[in-house]
Amino acid sequence: MRALIALLWLLHWLPLPILGRIGNAVGSLMYYAIPKRRKIALTNLRLCMPELSEAEREDIAKRHFQGYSRSILERSLIWWAPIPRLRRLIHIEPAVPQAEMESGPTILLCPHFVCLDVAGVAARVIPVSTIYSPQKNEAFDRLLRYGRERFGPVRLFTREDGIKPILRALRDGLPYFMLPDMDFGEKDATFVPFFGIPAATLTALPRLAAATKAKVIPVIATFLPNYQGYRVVFYPSWENYPGDDMIAATRRMNEFIEERVRENPAEYFWTHKRFKTRPDGEPSLYQ
Repeated sequence: MRALIALLWLLHWLPLPILGRIGNAVGSLMYYAIPKRRKIALTNLRLCMPELSEAEREDIAKRHFQGYSRSILERSLIWWAPIPRLRRLIHIEPAVPQAEMESGPTILLCPHFVCLDVAGVAARVIPVSTIYSPQKNEAFDRLLRYGRERFGPVRLFTREDGIKPILRALRDGLPYFMLPDMDFGEKDATFVPFFGIPAATLTALPRLAAATKAKVIPVIATFLPNYQGYRVVFYPSWENYPGDDMIAATRRMNEFIEERVRENPAEYFWTHKRFKTRPDGEPSLYQ
């Protein structure tokens, strides 16, 4: 692990066009070298985008592996590149809504696109809070924590901490950087459509928004073309959210994510078993 960290440190000195091309090359190899993940990605794409040809879905999957590989190698920039250099690479549209974030409880909804760490950097104009998964390797764990903390104060929670620290942080004025679009099982989840397929989806977003009267501001980061950097879009806060129906509010979240995925299909996290949990009696979709 220390050798890998040293290699990543060396990579951060490279110009982004070179680093990005190395990432694409590694990703192309990963597509063929990791058949289990390739199968998951293609299964997800067949379920979510049946209107495409198999060749089109395979192209998206290949580009996803390339983007995912790039995101890993380019994380070296987030960890070690001078902050002015990193800021020059991040193009924010229309602007970071700092005044809105400071005006009351705020949830920053960040779906699992491969550049999500870049979105986290862009949002760090004031202290924030977020979930953190401790790593088994001590050196790597220290590096991940350092990468999150080098841009300013951040309050980190683990999933085992439960909901109370998050509620406290929101009420203390710390925006909560939230990634609720993965399959964590049936606990605290409901089955709502995602690309027309019932998907176990956490209801935490509307429940937190209702409990704290927090505004929800989506933020999504994607690659700019030709290795120019990253595009981070802060969307307008959702009006009349969540309302009284938590199921409808959860469905609204999935619908928003679907729209963004269709705009950049290769950059969504297709190698995750998004439909792993099935309603009672339904067979697995990942055979």
